[in-house]
Amino acid sequence: MTRRARGIPHTSQVTAFPLGGIGTGNVSIGARGELRDWEFENLPDKGRRNPHSFFAIHAAPEGGDAVTRVLEARLTGRHDADAGYPFEQLAGLPRLDGATLHGEYPVVDVDFTDSVLPVEVSLHAFTPLVPLDADASGIPAAVLRYRVTNPGAVPVAVTVVGSVSHTAGRGTPGPDAPWGMRATQTVRWRDDGDVRGLDFGIDLPTDDPGHGTLSLTTTDASTTAKPQWVTSYWPDGARLFWNDLTDDGLLAAEPRLTLEDRPRGLFAELDESGAPSSSKGEPLTEAEMLAKLPRLRTGSLGIVHTLAPGESRDFEFVLAWSFPNRRRGWHGHIIQDGSLGSPDGSLSLSKGGEVVQNHYATLWPDAWAAARHLHAGLPQLEATTDAFVEALYGGTLDPVLIDAIGANIAAARSTTGFVLASPNPELGEGPVFAAWEGSFDHGGSCEGTCTHVWSYAQTLAWLFPSLERSARRAEYLLETDDSGAQKFRGNRIFGGPSWFMGPAVDGQLGTLLRLHREWRFSGDDDFLRELWPAASRTLDYAIREWDRDGDGLLDGEMHNTYDIEFHGAEPLANGVYLAALRAGARMAAHLGEPARAADWTARADHVAAAMDETLWNGEYYRQVIDDADAYRYQYGDGVLSDQLLGQFHAYVNGLGHILPAERVDSALAAIVAHNHRDDLSAHESTQRVYALNEEGGLLLASWPRGGRPAIPFVYSDEVWTGIEHQVAASLLFAGRHDDALRVETALRARYDGTHRSPWNEIECGNHYARSLASWALLLGASGAQWDAQSRVLSFAPSASATSATQGVGSATQGVGSATQGVGSATQKFLFTTGTGWGRVEIDDESLTLHLDGGTLDLAELQLRDRTIGRGIRLRAGAAHRAPLTQTPTPEAS
Repeated sequence: MTRRARGIPHTSQVTAFPLGGIGTGNVSIGARGELRDWEFENLPDKGRRNPHSFFAIHAAPEGGDAVTRVLEARLTGRHDADAGYPFEQLAGLPRLDGATLHGEYPVVDVDFTDSVLPVEVSLHAFTPLVPLDADASGIPAAVLRYRVTNPGAVPVAVTVVGSVSHTAGRGTPGPDAPWGMRATQTVRWRDDGDVRGLDFGIDLPTDDPGHGTLSLTTTDASTTAKPQWVTSYWPDGARLFWNDLTDDGLLAAEPRLTLEDRPRGLFAELDESGAPSSSKGEPLTEAEMLAKLPRLRTGSLGIVHTLAPGESRDFEFVLAWSFPNRRRGWHGHIIQDGSLGSPDGSLSLSKGGEVVQNHYATLWPDAWAAARHLHAGLPQLEATTDAFVEALYGGTLDPVLIDAIGANIAAARSTTGFVLASPNPELGEGPVFAAWEGSFDHGGSCEGTCTHVWSYAQTLAWLFPSLERSARRAEYLLETDDSGAQKFRGNRIFGGPSWFMGPAVDGQLGTLLRLHREWRFSGDDDFLRELWPAASRTLDYAIREWDRDGDGLLDGEMHNTYDIEFHGAEPLANGVYLAALRAGARMAAHLGEPARAADWTARADHVAAAMDETLWNGEYYRQVIDDADAYRYQYGDGVLSDQLLGQFHAYVNGLGHILPAERVDSALAAIVAHNHRDDLSAHESTQRVYALNEEGGLLLASWPRGGRPAIPFVYSDEVWTGIEHQVAASLLFAGRHDDALRVETALRARYDGTHRSPWNEIECGNHYARSLASWALLLGASGAQWDAQSRVLSFAPSASATSATQGVGSATQGVGSATQGVGSATQKFLFTTGTGWGRVEIDDESLTLHLDGGTLDLAELQLRDRTIGRGIRLRAGAAHRAPLTQTPTPEAS
């Protein structure tokens, strides 16, 4: 039985639920049930409507009148476009009365209502998500399953039909690209015996950046199709399709595919006599007329069944796509195509017309291959996806936490990130993950897999760790120089020159912490040894270059994630430095470098003591600088929300408290007390605005003791979801659960679908990478830690982080499973390790592991630092119950 999403009901037009695999691009389902935001062609494209792409239903009850409707709720919002709704949107076709969307990423359900339609209809859609398997979670396709129920007393003949257009090869309109297309699309009916449907292509070379294929397929044997709509200068094809569908619910191939009669008026090229003519002044030939027709092609695939009274049936389609070629280079907005300031272009960030292949295209060479793969593996892929959804959303975490953790997984499969096939020989074979910071509506935001942004992100590391390991290899093998300076934006992945700016302190040190994270999660010593020479240089660089006066605290000119430089000594840089020294010492000791490990440990001890002595003001850690106005963009005595960023990394990395627990508690309380606003109506900001009016949010900084600089650091008055997640997760780790829920409740209330889509947290771009810090909420609430080297899996949940303590005014209560109940004695969480994933259930008597995928080989199982099991081995589908009242003995399942 398909697991239906039971999240918050959404009806707002801002809601968009993205479908698509890791690095494949997306198409989204809107709250009306419409297909929107078609983003397949290796760039973001918010707001793009694919022409003539929609689903429709024809329902004919026995002895009654047939009803034909587009399977969308009626159009809402403004209706005052300057030329009305365009032809290709088909806004004039009849739609349904209403629709309600429920999403639990990665599955979405839309329930339609209509007073005339004689059947009930809903949509269930998803792209498979398999934890720990990036390829299985990177299929460029989506399942679209319409369930139709006949509630009446007579049979109803039903056709559900999907129409779609292919628009690859878009270019600048002109003589060689009429109608904005550089090439003509093709579409054909194809039947491979078990898979059948529409196969779209294009007459471009397979290595052209605009090359792409599309398919709409089914395994249902009862089909009807119009393989290609009529193509003409006017929207005749749409009219003929709708006539055909409404007639009897069955479609037929068009006897004539083009209506190339000589045009008049708008589309005519006239000679002096008023007759259509060529550029030579001669009448157009038939071939010339055909060449001037629109190059876009549309086809329709329908599934036909008669439903008996009371019967329900699924009408299942797979939409697949493949745009294999990504331009070699970022082509971003910070540095445009061309050069990095060199007149001769010698520092070009792009490689002309060259392309690099998307990894998914090496697995499935075209859309049809991807569709066949998904159809063939669908039972297992869907079962695993449903198991993941149940493990996450069916747990007992507070619903607002589950909402934040789950919704932001969408960013990991958005156009923000992509996976390349062997982009640089220095990295060897294998897929490589790279990313923007976010996705502007029609282009990437801030190129180069920016280290100081992506260091916050946690979701990929715990769900698809192989991708994070590939990114660490690029950062250390390509972007770290002999001195130990690491570029915070990577460009050499494409074979270009290094980025023109130097390192960022939080990015460079955060990358070392992520190296420790990836090694600890995988237990891969070869991976660590390969990157260790460069990684150790980066920590030595920090010691040498950023501690100007040699007192042990970093105080040099330090670029950071606020896109400015901090001066003096301050807690963001030094906290991350402290955590990096602790992690570095652990890795050095493991690799047999005791002298280095001892040196870094001693330095860490000194930094921790110096932070307490120098930066602590009795309530929180602040910046120590002689004059906060001497250098522009400082914060002085302000309360920085990121002041415990290093402690956040330490919590996530299993390093424990690197600063005194009582001072961490005080600083976290200060951040919430001074920086969080339940109502921003009176907040004054001349910066970017991500939260406003009566909404709540966590400011990046405030000055409760006075001393605000005349011009504080850029963004200080803004609200960033990634930092809110970082702070909330730290609050959970520190046991301040009410404060964590206060922060997260305000955040997710802003993303409740009223003004912002729940599956798109925005900072500098859509699907912003920093929002992926939200996975740390799961770690903070469950206390889950996995150490592959020692093979120890541990948990330390707190009762106050579960749904039993709801009541903080959550705007998203009800997101979780219906099995959650106030006062529940059993705590249930999703957990992942480097080799397996599943669910843990904890009650007063036992801890039970249910392994849903992979394998698990534990030396020890711990609960709140107490060993409750030893020698546990599990395979997918198995479970192990560890009593809490007995001395653990080795067991195997």
